[in-house]
Amino acid sequence: MLPPSDPPVAATGPRPPPQPPTAAAGKAKTTSPQPRTRPVRDKQSADYVWRSLVAGGVAGCAAKTAVAPLDRVKILFQTNNPHFEKYSGTFLGVFRAARDIKGEYGLRGLFQGHSATLLRIFPYAAIKFMAYEQLKHRIMPTKKSETAFRNMLAGSLAGCTSVFFSYPLDLLRVRLAFEVRTAKLEAVRLGDVAAMIYAERNPFLSNPPLALRPLAGVMNFYRGFMPTMYGIIPYAGVSFLVYERLKTFAKTTLGAYTLQAGTTTLSWWAYLSIGALSGAIAQTGAYPFEVVRRNMQVAGAVRTIDGREQRRTTAQTARTIWAKKGWRGFFVGLSIGYMKVMPMSAVSFFTYEWMKTRLEID
Repeated sequence: MLPPSDPPVAATGPRPPPQPPTAAAGKAKTTSPQPRTRPVRDKQSADYVWRSLVAGGVAGCAAKTAVAPLDRVKILFQTNNPHFEKYSGTFLGVFRAARDIKGEYGLRGLFQGHSATLLRIFPYAAIKFMAYEQLKHRIMPTKKSETAFRNMLAGSLAGCTSVFFSYPLDLLRVRLAFEVRTAKLEAVRLGDVAAMIYAERNPFLSNPPLALRPLAGVMNFYRGFMPTMYGIIPYAGVSFLVYERLKTFAKTTLGAYTLQAGTTTLSWWAYLSIGALSGAIAQTGAYPFEVVRRNMQVAGAVRTIDGREQRRTTAQTARTIWAKKGWRGFFVGLSIGYMKVMPMSAVSFFTYEWMKTRLEID
């Protein structure tokens, strides 16, 4: 029987020093920073809705502030204000009227009614952009379902929705801008104008019973509402349609010139150019309706020579404009309209795209 063998003896001697980690091992242990990915938001969620509301409201306020002085002069021209009618019809008349307003009332005079404008434009623009996003998602859920007609339909319905909720504030803004007082330092108060509109006789309910008088007063804030709807359908529809088509064209065909380096995002000047062009095209088609609307809105503020109040329907207002100035009367102030709507549309769409990026809903 063999004796049991001894267990193996470990080799003795100094241990080798530990080797430093190699560069490859160091790289393996180091986690490289990952690029931040934007969260995918459900377009029908409340989170997406409120973010799009904020983005649209900020975009509208920025755009209106940029063109507030031109808007004041344009309203005075459109409504044939007797103090400034002499400047109407010439390009330099815009600047002369603005100069007279500034000299008479100061810089504040160029922004008369702007507080009411911001009160109106924030909900108007917020609802318009939010409604457009929601309607576009409903009507065109996929890329294959996108057509020019559906795109225009979504824009028109979004415009109609926003006008319905914001029109009374727009009427207040126009009446504030129209008021020209003889005293230089006399301020035109928003509350006074609102009370004056509420107390005016309604053309549809001239002698309402006591129970309907509050309704008649509220209806006064919707004077000129129907021509507004006539105008907003082509304006909003064409505006969104042209913007979306030009944006796609700029990203694909002109991408080498319009895209930011290494991205699929358009440069700032491309957004501004596309927005300005879409606004100009939309303004041309909808401007006659806007002229009719403005004249109807100030009808309660204008009296005839014998002191009678002027009350006209949409058709009567249009016939009056035609009788006085012909077809050119429906385009009075259009040059100012271009001067206003092109920068306004450019700033609006650019700010909306920028806000969408900041709020991570792009």
